[in-house]
Amino acid sequence: MTATIISGTQIREEILAEISQEVQGIRQKYGEIPGLVTILVGENPASQSYVSLKIKTANRLGFHEVQDNQPDHISEEDLLALIDQYNQDEKIHGILVQLPLPQQINEENIINAIHPDKDVDGFHPVNAGRLLIGGTAVKFPPCTPAAIQEMIVRAGVPIEGAEVVVVGRSNIVGKPIANMLLQKGTGANATVTVVHTRTRNMDTHCKRADILIVAAGVPNLVKPEWIKPGACVIDVGVNRVGEKISEKTGKKIAILKGDVDFEKAKDVAGFITPVPGGVGPMTITMLMRNTLRSLKYKLGLIE
Repeated sequence: MTATIISGTQIREEILAEISQEVQGIRQKYGEIPGLVTILVGENPASQSYVSLKIKTANRLGFHEVQDNQPDHISEEDLLALIDQYNQDEKIHGILVQLPLPQQINEENIINAIHPDKDVDGFHPVNAGRLLIGGTAVKFPPCTPAAIQEMIVRAGVPIEGAEVVVVGRSNIVGKPIANMLLQKGTGANATVTVVHTRTRNMDTHCKRADILIVAAGVPNLVKPEWIKPGACVIDVGVNRVGEKISEKTGKKIAILKGDVDFEKAKDVAGFITPVPGGVGPMTITMLMRNTLRSLKYKLGLIE
C-alpha cells in the first residue's frame, strides 16, 4: 500500500488563504498591515532566489514589504545600525537578515541585534529560550520546525503519545522540532528521541518511530528497512545531486534528493513528504504567519 503524500504545496495554499483573510480583517478594523523587511547582503544567487520568493509571498498577502539590498562590502557596524533603524520603525513587525553573510560580518552579532519581538525567524536567543519554556511564552516558533508540526497536524497524524525520532540535531531544525513536539499542548505531547552522527545503531532507533523526522543533509540516508510500517515520515533534506534540463524552460535546473529514499520508503510508510514539494514550500509560509503574529502582539490580539 502506497503512503499518503503530505503535500507542502497544498497545505501552503490553505494557510496563505487563512493569513490573507486575517490581514484583510485587521486592515479593515485597525487600519494596519503586517510589515516585513528582508535585508539581503551581496548577490548570492541562492539567497536572491529565496528572498524573491519571500517578497512575492508578502506582496500576495498584502503586507507592507521592504526589500533592503546592501553591498557585500558593508561593514558589520553599518549593518547593525541598519537593523537598529528597523527595530525602531513602527511599520515594521518582522526583520529578516538573509544568511549567509560575508566573512567580515559575525552572523551571531547580527541575529542578536534584531529585537526579539521582531525576530520572525525565531533565531534570537530570547526566542530560543521562549521555545524551550513552551506554552504562551512562545512568540515565534522557527519557521521550518513550525512547518513540520503544522504538516503533521493537518495530515491528521496523531502526535500525542507517539514515538517521534528526529534525525539531526541542528539549531535550525533538529533541536527546536524535538522540543516543540515534547511540550504539553495541541500538536505535541510526544515522546521524542534525537539521533545524530555519533548515535550507535541509528537504524534501530528509527524503526521505533511512529513519526520519523529526517533533517541530516545526507541524500537517501534513511532506507526503507529503517521505517516502521505505517509511520509518518517527514523528509526535511534538500540535497543537490546533479543537474538536468527543464522540459518547460529548456534551462539547467538542480536535481534534488531528500534524506529519505522516497521511491522505496513510500511503499512502507503510512504518510510521507516528497522532495521537492514537501517541507520546503511551507517554510516561507510560516515566516509570513510569524510576521502576522508580530502585528497581532502589537495590537494586543495575542497576549
